This record gives sequence, C-alpha cells and structure tokens, in this order.
Amino acid sequence: MSSEISYIARISDEELKRKLNASGALLIRGMKACGKTKSAKQLAASMVSFDRDEQVPLLMETAPERLLLGDTPRLIDEWQEYPKIWNYVRHEVDLRNETAQFILTGSSNPEESIKIHSGAGRFTILDMRTMSWQEMGYSSGEISLGKLLNGINQQASDAPTDLEFIVERIIKGGFPGLLNKSLAQAMEINRAYVDLLADVDMSRVSDVKRNPEKVRGLLRALARNVATTVDITVLEKDVKLNENTDVSRPTIYDYLEALNRLMIMEDQPAWNTHIRSSASLRKSAKRHFSEVALAVAALGIGKEALINDLKLTGFLFESLVIHDLRVYAQASDAKVYHYYDSTGLEVDAIVQKYSGEYCAFEIKLGTGKIEDAANNLLKFASILEESSSTKLQSLNIITGTGISYTRNDGINVISLSSLGF
Repeated sequence: MSSEISYIARISDEELKRKLNASGALLIRGMKACGKTKSAKQLAASMVSFDRDEQVPLLMETAPERLLLGDTPRLIDEWQEYPKIWNYVRHEVDLRNETAQFILTGSSNPEESIKIHSGAGRFTILDMRTMSWQEMGYSSGEISLGKLLNGINQQASDAPTDLEFIVERIIKGGFPGLLNKSLAQAMEINRAYVDLLADVDMSRVSDVKRNPEKVRGLLRALARNVATTVDITVLEKDVKLNENTDVSRPTIYDYLEALNRLMIMEDQPAWNTHIRSSASLRKSAKRHFSEVALAVAALGIGKEALINDLKLTGFLFESLVIHDLRVYAQASDAKVYHYYDSTGLEVDAIVQKYSGEYCAFEIKLGTGKIEDAANNLLKFASILEESSSTKLQSLNIITGTGISYTRNDGINVISLSSLGF
C-alpha cells in the first residue's frame, strides 16, 4: 500500500491563484520540504525540475529558452540551481504579455553577486511555510485572525489541550511529508534534515566550505535562544561555553546569512510605532527557526526532556505560535512583529495589516501566567499614541493548555487549538 499523502489544501492556495493570475510569473519561496512544489503542481500544466532533469545543464549552456517551452502555467522547480533562468523568464513574460505563464519555486535564494533583474511588474511573490495547526487539523479555526484584525468578537467551544500533545506537535513539526509518520519517525527525519543542512546544504548554497560541527554548534545555540533577541556576541559566548569550540563573529555572520538564504531562520522584526512615553523602542529582531521542530532536532532532545524543561518548551511554543500567526496573517494581508522598549516592556506579537489595523498578542504555554500577560497588554495599550493611520483592534493572549474566552477587561484568551486564518 502506498504511503503517499494526497494533497491537503493549504491556506496559501488562494493567494497562489490570485498572484499567479495577476502577473506573468509567480515566485514561490520557502524552506526545503515545506510543500512548495506540491502546491504549485495543483495549478501547473507542465514542469521541469532544475535539480533533477539531466537535460537542464546542457540546455542552460546551449538553448535556455527551450526550458521555457511547455503548456502554461509552466513550473520551474528549484530554479535557483541555475539562477540565470530568471532573466530568460522575465524576457519571455515581456514577449508573451500574458498572465499565469510561469511558476518558479526555490528552497534557497541565489547569491547577491548573481545579476538578476528585480522582476518588478512581471513577477509576484508568495512566501510558503510549513503547515499550521489549522492546516494539519489540530485547530478548529473557530477564532479567525482575519476577523480579529477587523475588530470582530468571536467565541469558541474548545476544550483544554493536553501538554503532552503540544510537546509532541512541537517535536514533530509541520512538514507535509511527516503527517503520516509516527513521532519517532518524525524525530529521525527532522534530525536527518539538520545533519544534511550542516553537512551539505550550508556549503552548497554558495559553494563555500563551512565546518559542519561549527554549523551544528551555532544551530544548537540558536535553538537554546529561540524566540529571543539574542545578538551575535551572546551567540559567540553560547557556542564557546556549551559547545566547547570557538566560532568567530565573522563566521557567525556568514553562517547566519547562509541559514537565511536557505530560509531555515525567519526573524521577527521589531514593531515601530508612536508611544506616549519617554521610553525608546528597541529595534532588534527575535530569532526563530522557520520550523520549530528543527530547533528541537538541533538540540537532539525528545518528549521527556521538554516536559521536564517547561521554560525551554515555553519559548519553543512561542516560536510555534509565531509561525502559525505568520501563516494566518499572510492570508489577511498582514505581517507579524514584536514590541520591546527601553523600560523592558515586551509584547510577544503585533500583527498589523498593511492598511494599519493591528492586534497585540501575548503567548503563554499554560494558564498560570494569564494574569501577568493581561497586565502587560493593558500597560502596552495605555502608552500607545493614537494615530489616524493605525488602529488597535484587540488585545489577546494565546494559550496552549487553556481554553478560549473573553475576560471582563475585554482581553481575549485564545487557545491555539481554536486559532485560524
């Protein structure tokens, strides 16, 4: 019997159709194995795989235009293997002057030294991530982020979520190919992903040999500091202290750049706004793995270790929630930031639409710190300066093991198992 997983609809599918029909070519970006190719295949009429088709190297040398021939939309998978194809696609789009001609998918960004025209006016871009809880069926989606951003109150009929279930979901992650795998199988595959990243991908991404053990050490340091604004100096000290090896700051910068190009890391930028306070806003981004399960895999730990270290699990849960908020926010034309000022006041997530409306979120694994989170949000709201271009729609606390309800002070408590787009 085949273990092939039939296609499961993604939240980004509608955005994919919309953007493809608006431009001559669509670029889908995302980390390896997040589901880009499978989503693209749902719309593609023909396909060429730049990392597998043996004819591609020859045709790129002799007649690259022939790679663009085929029924449209034509899918060019892993285009970054031969980034010069970008300009051929651009010119072909100009020549045909029609929409929905090409879909390009890539699991890494080409080097900046490659001369690529921006593609403005010809390309649209879709960022894909691994699957959210709603896509995997772990969340009912009863509470819509899109409705929260429009100021609509909602109710959910949820029940508490077991801590062990949350921990297992953190470990397993959201790679589509792991949906029918056991927890033990998923752990093996995720650790292999990290090993291949350190041994192969980090050196192949720009043809620069990088030390696999130092890559692993940096990944573990990033995992220990996930969902924080950890800077290069702290990472350098962390690697030296915990990995018993030295990694220079220039090397860390280089490795981080490579990880970003491979889309393994996705930083959460700081939010910029006007506040009625003498405090200054911090600008450092929070560091997150694009898939939180890779942080667990990098550390080489399992279920028991996470249950016995709820502080670490709390940070990993926050990173999981930020991932899902990004998936849901993108469907609502919004982005996810964090707030941090010089007084030490932090808000875990600010989700803001391009039109200005925004919601604030604190993220708590359990229910024990709900009151502290609420006080934090109320303090945050009290120092905001009113603006005609921005509007606070709601204050919210996302919880793991708790249930959804609205407090007397108007703050929404939302279970992750009820949150959706």
